[in-house]
Amino acid sequence: MGISADQAAAEFHTFFESHHAELARFAHLLTGEHEAADDIAADALLAVWDRWDRVRAAEFPAAYARGVVANMARSRIRSAVRERRRIALYWSGRSEETADPDVAAMVDVRRALKQLPFRKRVCVVLRHAMDLSERETALALGVSVGTVKSQTSKGMAELQRLLGPEEAGERMLRAAAGEGGAHGRIPGPRAGTGSRSAAAEGGR
Repeated sequence: MGISADQAAAEFHTFFESHHAELARFAHLLTGEHEAADDIAADALLAVWDRWDRVRAAEFPAAYARGVVANMARSRIRSAVRERRRIALYWSGRSEETADPDVAAMVDVRRALKQLPFRKRVCVVLRHAMDLSERETALALGVSVGTVKSQTSKGMAELQRLLGPEEAGERMLRAAAGEGGAHGRIPGPRAGTGSRSAAAEGGR
């Protein structure tokens, strides 16, 4: 049974208010850029709105949005790499300065995350910074739980090599907690906030 345009708009507004900050924070942890994160979150939500009839009917619409953010962040990173290779300034030209009290931890974690292959990075961020379960992460990315376990384990091993074996997980959480800024601190997600069938289109 269909709904009116006003009802659809009201539903989407509620979805937007509930998930915009989370999606922007997720994009920031993946790209390391505040402005890019805001753009990605806005573009992802626009894509969700364009498909709202289908997304709202999914079991867990939030997973679709996370998958779209992951795809858009990956595309932006690839574009940035190509551009910065051309000018030989890979990941340069942006200030690491911040007023956050845990500057060193955040800068170190961001630099370490940038060195991870994207699949490992997104799994680590969703599991250890966004506090999603293995199942929720798998649903958001449209992959198996086994893939999440493997990629997260390998990603954390690389972070431990870069940050120190005793500190990687703790510093990930401290840096994530300090990501507040314009996006704010997000409470841990409720169980079942993803949909593999919806995310498979936007999250691979």
